Amino acid sequence: MYLAIREIRFAKGRYALIAVIMLLVSFLVLFVTGLARGLAYDNAASIQNMSATHFMMEKDANHRFTRSQIGEQALGQASRVVGENKAEPLGVRMTTVTAEGAAGKLDVTLLGMRPEGWLMPSTVEGAAISPQGTGQVLVDRKLKESGVGLGTVIVDQATGTKWTVGGFVSEESFSHSPAVILSLSDWRQLQLKSSASLAGGAGGAGDGAMYSAIAVKATKSQAEQLAAAQPDAEVVAKPDAVSAIPGYKEEQGSLWMMIVFLFIISSFVLGVFFYVITIQKSSQFGILKAIGTRTAYLARSVAFQVLLLTAGSLVVSILLVQAMAAFLPDGMPFRLQASALALTSGAFIAMSLAGSLLSVWKVARIDALDAIGRTAA
Repeated sequence: MYLAIREIRFAKGRYALIAVIMLLVSFLVLFVTGLARGLAYDNAASIQNMSATHFMMEKDANHRFTRSQIGEQALGQASRVVGENKAEPLGVRMTTVTAEGAAGKLDVTLLGMRPEGWLMPSTVEGAAISPQGTGQVLVDRKLKESGVGLGTVIVDQATGTKWTVGGFVSEESFSHSPAVILSLSDWRQLQLKSSASLAGGAGGAGDGAMYSAIAVKATKSQAEQLAAAQPDAEVVAKPDAVSAIPGYKEEQGSLWMMIVFLFIISSFVLGVFFYVITIQKSSQFGILKAIGTRTAYLARSVAFQVLLLTAGSLVVSILLVQAMAAFLPDGMPFRLQASALALTSGAFIAMSLAGSLLSVWKVARIDALDAIGRTAA
């Protein structure tokens, strides 16, 4: 748009100021968005990485893995409904361990699963757990920062059970604690030791192994059929199971409220800025109307200025965010994928254009004769 660009070139200082403000706001929006998504992923990475669509849990567990106990009977029922190769047992337990060579205690989440099953993540270093092996575990590589390495012996503080680190996995965590993955044999041994230390508190050791959930790959109709077949259990969709992780909704709610307010603030700042400019230029707009310039052309000029400033600020802020992300410490979860980046940028542009509607409305209401009269006076 010729008029829009010509005006920006004429008043460089004025538009540079608003461009800097938009740059700072857009940078903050993108950074907080990446932090929110990074925290969400770090809180539930192990569950989100699973290819399961639903989880069968105990009915009164409120969708929480750590509160649920479900047995072999439920596993058999799930296998009959969705297929034997689409149902996997899953154990989840948060605990504290000590490790040889590590300073202090470590908070981890124990995940029990079949070594040969589709829940088992890929090993990025070391050896995978063999189906017949016991005493070997895989740990998230974040534990390397605490001194854990291949061959390190870790001890569960609650039961005294010892395991040897046989390999590392990547991006496996639960409730912001790194994952330690056990075979089902080790999971059952852990339960037996827990039962021995709690006078009958294991929930029926004689009924066989107990799991936190049964992970299934199921269609909507299969999930409904499975729920009807197990009245003492409930079938929870993966997004609901992720949301039920302690602190997940509260943490995300706070961060997304900040993001929403940043969007509103940026829209308000941009809208007020252009509205003031429009008022100052009402006489010029009136003269342009008097010589035949259409209102639609002037409105498009204002909207184009907003779009140009917003898009330019976004491009610079994206580059700054990407550069900063490369230097962030590993302990700070930051995750801004291309889809999230595009969605956030699109929303930011839409909110900025919405903020310019007040200026467009003002341009449309300018009367050419009144504006010429004010200029002559």
